[in-house]
Amino acid sequence: MEPARAPKSSPFLKKSISHSFPIAPFLISLTFLLFSNSATSAPTTIKLSNFLEYYAKHCNNVVPESPITGTLINNASFYEDKIKILNFVVAYFTGGSQIIPTKRDSDSAPNVLSFKPKRFGLQQTENPFVVSLQGSLRFRFPVRFDGSNVTRDRRNPKKIRYRPPRIPVRSRYLLFELYGFWSMNTGKLCMVGSGSGDSGVSSLNAVLKAKYPVGFSDFSGLINGVLESLDFQGSFGYFEQVSILAIPHFGAYKYTLVDKENVNVGFSGTYDSVGERESLPIESVDRSMCINEMYRHTRILELEYGSDCSGDNGGKCNPLSGSSGALPKIVTIQGIRCDHEHGREARVLVGFSNSSFMNVYGPERIFDPYTTLLGEGVWDEKRNRLFVVACRVLTFNDSLANATVGDCSFQLTLWFPRTLTIRDQSVVVGQIYTNKTVHDTSYFPGIGFHGSEFRIRRLPGLAYEYTMLDKVHKSCAEKKSMKGKGKTYPYGYSSDMRFDMLVRNGKGHIAQGTSTPLFVGYQLFEQYPMTNNYSGHLNISYKMVFTGMLPSNESGTISAEGTYDDENGILCMIGCRHLISRMGNSMKNDSTDCEILVNVQFSPLNGKGQGNIKGTIESIRKNSDPLHFEKLEISSNSIYRHQAVESIWRMDMEITMVLISNTLACILMGLQLYHVKRHPDVLPFISFVMLLVLTLGHMIPLLLNFEALFLSNRNQQNVFLESGGWLEVNEVAVRVVKMAAFLLIFRLLQLTWSARKSDESHKSLWISEKRALYLSLPIYIVGGLIAWYVHHWKNTSRSPHLLQGRKVYQQQHYPWTDLKSYAGLVLDGFLLPQIIFNFFLNSSEIALAPSFFAGTTVIRLLPHAYDLYRAHSSAWYLDLSYLYANHTYDFYSTAWDIVIPLCGLLFATLIYLQQQFGGHCFLPKRFRGGPAYEKVPIVSNEELQEITSH
Repeated sequence: MEPARAPKSSPFLKKSISHSFPIAPFLISLTFLLFSNSATSAPTTIKLSNFLEYYAKHCNNVVPESPITGTLINNASFYEDKIKILNFVVAYFTGGSQIIPTKRDSDSAPNVLSFKPKRFGLQQTENPFVVSLQGSLRFRFPVRFDGSNVTRDRRNPKKIRYRPPRIPVRSRYLLFELYGFWSMNTGKLCMVGSGSGDSGVSSLNAVLKAKYPVGFSDFSGLINGVLESLDFQGSFGYFEQVSILAIPHFGAYKYTLVDKENVNVGFSGTYDSVGERESLPIESVDRSMCINEMYRHTRILELEYGSDCSGDNGGKCNPLSGSSGALPKIVTIQGIRCDHEHGREARVLVGFSNSSFMNVYGPERIFDPYTTLLGEGVWDEKRNRLFVVACRVLTFNDSLANATVGDCSFQLTLWFPRTLTIRDQSVVVGQIYTNKTVHDTSYFPGIGFHGSEFRIRRLPGLAYEYTMLDKVHKSCAEKKSMKGKGKTYPYGYSSDMRFDMLVRNGKGHIAQGTSTPLFVGYQLFEQYPMTNNYSGHLNISYKMVFTGMLPSNESGTISAEGTYDDENGILCMIGCRHLISRMGNSMKNDSTDCEILVNVQFSPLNGKGQGNIKGTIESIRKNSDPLHFEKLEISSNSIYRHQAVESIWRMDMEITMVLISNTLACILMGLQLYHVKRHPDVLPFISFVMLLVLTLGHMIPLLLNFEALFLSNRNQQNVFLESGGWLEVNEVAVRVVKMAAFLLIFRLLQLTWSARKSDESHKSLWISEKRALYLSLPIYIVGGLIAWYVHHWKNTSRSPHLLQGRKVYQQQHYPWTDLKSYAGLVLDGFLLPQIIFNFFLNSSEIALAPSFFAGTTVIRLLPHAYDLYRAHSSAWYLDLSYLYANHTYDFYSTAWDIVIPLCGLLFATLIYLQQQFGGHCFLPKRFRGGPAYEKVPIVSNEELQEITSH
């Protein structure tokens, strides 16, 4: 009888469909797609072969199509003079929210837009002023991530450095390949094409319409344009209009704001009032003589406002608003073109900001008409200064097409001091001012700015003047007589003089920072080894920067100078800190506190122990002085160069040892499988609990490190020393070999289970297995709880600020780290369940091949012997770089390295004795008894008939 069918409207049917594989939604979607394809055709990509039909529809009203003659233009000078002027790399744009990601915050990297006409594909048309061309419009959207803050220097692989944690690593992009016509006499450009991106976006058909300045361009020349979608609204490829405002990069330019023959003309600023301090010539600042390289020094400059700019008067000091708004903290000066013929004039962008992202994101020119000025600069060779006149972009609030350049009242001077001192270590200094009168609503008082020393090593000719040596000799006289007997310390010119540090006050608050030499003697310090091996007392200057959990009056930047003696490793200096008045805005430095004594003791190069550097920072003012602060302690775990070399060599050796040991483990597992293949009758006598322990012991580290197998994330020790592809490839090889060992042990587990299940007569085996499980399981549970408790105790016994202060130097400790270590301990004692199983069964079967249990035991114990050797042979240690005998995958210490091998050898010996003399072999004879399970010979039918015939 045919079963009844549920009606179509049955709620049971609806419920079953909704909770099963979504067939109905799939069929509905498929039907919709088929219907859509039948109603409308799929979007066609615009190419060179079909762009004319789109061009005629969308561009003829901008640049009328002119028949192409088919003659290619291969004249290089024609491209340079007529076509290259269409290129732009400095642009601002709005709109296009469907295809352009929105910036997350003001500190995010800027989106970048550029257009480049292609040199090939230029063709003549019947109109001599119209050219057919191809080009690329590219949007780039930088993406940042929180990466490791410790890397290896690319120029010096042996040097370990600290970097800011937020590092741009890749960029999403959107690229439009366009085809169209350019009218040279009207300055209009119209092109059609299709766009695609790296996120899977494709077939975005669009039209680009742009208007360029015609003929000679001056400071007022701007490029206006729009990018419009050709797809209908609501379709997949549709996006709202993108408005573009760009700055011409090439072509004829006429300087009208500055006069290179008479620099002072038109300047009303008081640049003479800041003092005629000797400055570096342009040859030291910019070897190209074109003010292009200057940008690396002026990428981030800190603004200094006068004391009258605090409180309610802050709005009057704003160079952008003139009446209200927060005062900018940063200014950047970017060159966008220069006069190659004379090398003294340049077009510049002067941008204001409250964040320093421009210091991180490379050489992209940042153009925002709300915060950026367009200007012209000229280098005065007499005063060695750059003079700039800048203008604002106006009337663009309603539409970028209405943007104009005006209000050229902004003036700027900039120079590079030749000599640095402890009180003034600014590499770049200057002023911004206006030529408007005080009564003008857009007037603002002069604003100073300065740049730090982060680019100091690219300024040849820079000098340093020591002004505190007399004070240093008085404060450090008692330390001169101290000598290090039989010990060697870093040379003053070596890269070991730079170190990362932790700074702790008496309340336990911790800050982290760096200490970097600026000058050693009168020689500019280099971060890489120098050839000068002078020994003895050296004059030296430092920049010490630390930020973190210290109170605000104790953290910041200290400039110091003093002496270093490489015979005892003592660095003694007088330091200065700038006292900044903070009233909601960045104020000018009010005063300098130079009553600070800095003492640092470097550890010997041939010494023992992990800590390299210890020291103090203390105020030598009276306790009643308001500028007095409590003593700060300095500590550092920065490693010396020879230690880094030793660590890298050891890592190469250890990764080879890991590969060898894991390969041997696979071979031994294969020998065990071969053993049970030759003697299949011993399979039931292998402890199932032991095989389960081995399986889980191999599986847990693989699961917790699964991402390393496919390189979705870098292993942390790879990031630490940036060892390159060799270490990463070996990391993958180790994971692959471990996976092979896991599969082999899993195969043995499967064979054992099958042998047990195939013969139900082995009841005594299951009874013994259960007893082994009941005895082993509590041992493992108690051990796991102890590991968890130790982890919890280690993390709660330290204060939160202590953990935060140490995060630069040690790995983050997670609960599963202890789980991996405990899994390693269980693997070390993998024979324990087999011993218990043999005891309850009183079996003497050779279930485990001697090569397997003895060889695996040796493989598990050798890392502990190596760790014992490593701990006593090396002068320092760093868990983060351990690959063989990794402390993450087992318990390692002097005690563990002795106890675990002894227990492992004991277990292997007991297994051997049990397989020779029975499971009770270690008991007195009267307690041994008979075996719980004996083999009974089976007589075949033929043998039975032969016996009965007799």
